[in-house]
Amino acid sequence: MAEKDKNMMILPVIPLRNTMIVPNTITPLLVGREASKNATEFVLDSDRHIICITQKSDIENEEDPKAKDLFRIGTLCSIIQVLKLPDGTIRMLVEGLHRVKIIKFNRNKNILFAYYSQIDKYLNKNNLEIEALVRSFKKAFNQYVRLNRSIPEEALLPMNENSTPIEYFYFALANIQIPLKQKHKLMEINELYDSYNKFLEVLNEEVQILKLEKKIDGSVRHKLNKLQREYYLSEQLKVIHKELGISKEEKADLVEFKENLEKMNLSEEAKRRAKEEITKLSRLNSYSPEYSVVHNYLTWIFDLPWEEPELKEFSLKQAENVLDEDHYGLEKVKERILEYLSVIKIAKKIRGQILCFVGPPGVGKTSLGKSIARALDRKFVRLSLGGVRDEAEIRGHRRTYIGAIPGVIIQSMKKSQTVNPLIMMDEIDKMTMDFRGDPASALLEVLDPEQNESFRDHYLDFEYDLSRVLFITTANTLESIPQPLIDRMEIIEIPGYTAYEKINIAIKHLVPKVFDYHEIKGKINIKFQKKAIENIVKQYTREAGVRGLERTIAKIVRKIIKKYIEGDSSKNTTVKSKDLEKFLGVPKHLFSEVNRVNKAGVVTGLAWTAYGGETLQIEVIKLNGDGKLKLTGQLGDVMQESAQAAYSLARLYAKDYNIDPEFYKKTDLHLHIPEGAIPKDGPSAGVTMLTAIISILSGMKIHHDIAMTGEITLTGDVLPIGGLAEKLIAAKRSKIKMVIIPDKNEPYLSEIHDEIKKGLNIVFVNNVQEVLKIALIKK
Repeated sequence: MAEKDKNMMILPVIPLRNTMIVPNTITPLLVGREASKNATEFVLDSDRHIICITQKSDIENEEDPKAKDLFRIGTLCSIIQVLKLPDGTIRMLVEGLHRVKIIKFNRNKNILFAYYSQIDKYLNKNNLEIEALVRSFKKAFNQYVRLNRSIPEEALLPMNENSTPIEYFYFALANIQIPLKQKHKLMEINELYDSYNKFLEVLNEEVQILKLEKKIDGSVRHKLNKLQREYYLSEQLKVIHKELGISKEEKADLVEFKENLEKMNLSEEAKRRAKEEITKLSRLNSYSPEYSVVHNYLTWIFDLPWEEPELKEFSLKQAENVLDEDHYGLEKVKERILEYLSVIKIAKKIRGQILCFVGPPGVGKTSLGKSIARALDRKFVRLSLGGVRDEAEIRGHRRTYIGAIPGVIIQSMKKSQTVNPLIMMDEIDKMTMDFRGDPASALLEVLDPEQNESFRDHYLDFEYDLSRVLFITTANTLESIPQPLIDRMEIIEIPGYTAYEKINIAIKHLVPKVFDYHEIKGKINIKFQKKAIENIVKQYTREAGVRGLERTIAKIVRKIIKKYIEGDSSKNTTVKSKDLEKFLGVPKHLFSEVNRVNKAGVVTGLAWTAYGGETLQIEVIKLNGDGKLKLTGQLGDVMQESAQAAYSLARLYAKDYNIDPEFYKKTDLHLHIPEGAIPKDGPSAGVTMLTAIISILSGMKIHHDIAMTGEITLTGDVLPIGGLAEKLIAAKRSKIKMVIIPDKNEPYLSEIHDEIKKGLNIVFVNNVQEVLKIALIKK
């Protein structure tokens, strides 16, 4: 359906992938792309003529090529036969008619059209010159067909003495096996003599390559017998090396291993093991299954760091500046880290110095490790132990297993490429154990300074010195870590941040970090008012760390960027406190979780979790019954026992608070701790449950602005509790004024930051009578 327009014609186009159609040839095509199928359907109702053009290989969208992705020289084709397949694709035979040049492309109704002109190859030379060149070409092409096993000699049958030079040229171009780009360059040459000349150069090169392949094949074939067939490929490689002038028969990797053995400072045991394996490798065929096992083993040995490190001096003042620059607050933690670094500086080694940072998520445990590495100018490698349940992940798999590799410790050493990196083991409390072993027990050797200089990985099976490595571990809680492992580490507790610290962290660290992540510097000016940051901390986040705070700030920044892109806001934006509801919705935390009214039977307790301190609302009601105590709210065994102890103490002190001594015979009590979907356990809610029970039975109300924590005994004593800093932070966050704690916790109060204690009236008690005296409101 070609239309003429000033020597130009127009036809639909089928772009071809990885193939090229030339004139005077018949080629099968499988058409699957929608645009190509539309083009085929379009011409089937007319003269069945269509343009076939090869698309370039390095295009962005191979499924939908644009005009710039197609060559400008193609072939005018005639569709001979069409078969529509059930899957929607079209199989057809096309015959190349003429070489064409594309003037321009035009896409219309999901069909790509091309304006083209017919430009068959022309001849500028006389007949004798072209005849001589064609004869040479035919001779070379016949030789190429004989040498190339993939082209049958029957392929020459269509050509005879009556074939014209142009016909023979296209026939050879269609059958030669060279890269598509090279073929297309020959197709693009307009003059026939030049085309043959260039084609003959390419053909001669291919013939030389095929001759060399035949020579290589012939030189090794006579050596083969039934037992040697598996060596055929390796023998070919040796002959290739000989043709290239490489006279050594040894494999290149074997030579490299021998050189590494001479120049690297391996331990005596490692050197002996490497020599044995190199000898074994030299006797193995490279296609033997054991070859790759030995090769991988030697690669691991020589990839590990062995050289003595250059001792680098570091300034303690500089280390302090790095810690202050990277982290706000945490004064006690920084002080202990600097003490630790001082020991390293004076002792020049770190024997006996393995730290464990314990604290809620998001308080900066991992980033503290990075800061220490930066201060010491050491390589930092982080590995996560969360979910590790197989001892082999620490010590590696023995080489008897297929696909065996070293454990994470040796992998970290390879990654660091130095014998004295800082390796941070994150989430050491999240390891589990099963039938495959206990990874925590495997770490005992790694984290023991007296043993890790001779650490033995199962894969390497020789001793490797880890004594120069600085190990730092992190955990959210110590409860799940075995005691022998805790005994090998120095525990540094990192409590949650106060609201004041979070505000400063947001201003100094988080806001600039979010700006850098979103790359808005110089494009949009966003400012956060301090009051806005304060309200985000208090009303939209409730956490011990600052990850949620960072995500909330990022959410605001994204909304501002979106408005700016849409043209709804200016380049300069200031986030004010009144704008927060617009960006973040209604406040999520309005401190309504704790009781704000003096009531009987409702007490605010304090709890420690792996995510920081929390407040607990303990509620008790009384019902007519026969003395049952019902406990709800997913209480653990220890907490249920505390409730039973509180109930017994309530019976003991009943007369002191005008409670009917016979209440346990005719009154049922129901004790509930809200958020029933969350499991709760621990003994520290004992004083809280006792206060609630005494209050509901006596009818005496409880001060709503008091929170308490402490374990009780049947003699009425109040025992010390853990997680004091986190509990005080939770109380302060909930605007509690007075906190009752055991007097045995008083010494630990000096270690808690003054900012946490500021504004809290902390009362120390020795027994439950003191608690009840402070908490209950007399009638």
